[in-house]
Amino acid sequence: MHLTFAPTIMTKIQIINKSPHELPAYQTEGASGMDVRAWLQETVTLLPMERKLIPTGLYIALPAGCEAQIRPRSGLAIKKGLTLINTPGTIDSDYRGEVMVPMINLSGEQQQITDGERIAQMIVAKYEKVEWESTELLEGTARGAGGFGHSGAH
Repeated sequence: MHLTFAPTIMTKIQIINKSPHELPAYQTEGASGMDVRAWLQETVTLLPMERKLIPTGLYIALPAGCEAQIRPRSGLAIKKGLTLINTPGTIDSDYRGEVMVPMINLSGEQQQITDGERIAQMIVAKYEKVEWESTELLEGTARGAGGFGHSGAH
C-alpha cells in the first residue's frame, strides 16, 4: 500500500550556510526532521564517553513563536553509539549564533565524525507562551498523581 501525503504548509525561514554542504533537508516525503551535516576542517575522533560540540556552519532566524529542536539520528545511535547530550536541544527564535551539535560517544570504541556527515535532525515547531496561574488545588483526572510505571503496561 502506498501512502500519499497531503500538501504541507511551508514556513520560510532565513538561513546562512557558511559550509559547502547542502542545507538541512528532509530525506523522505513523510519525514518530520531535516538532516543536519557536520562542517569540519578535519575528522573529529570521539573516545568512549567523550563529548564535543560539532559545528554545522548554519545560522538561522526563526520566527517568533517557533523553535528548532535538534535531535539524534537513529542510524548513528545504533551503528556507532553516537548521540546528543542535550536532546532535544532547543534553538530559540532570538538566537543568531552558529547551530552547534553537542555529540557524545556512548560506544566502547572510538568513533569518527567526518565533514559533511549527517549528524542530527532538526525539527521546527511552534510553541505557546504560558502565564502561570497560582492555585491551591488542581483539577482532578482519572490518573491523578500516578507517575513513572503507573500504567503497569509491559
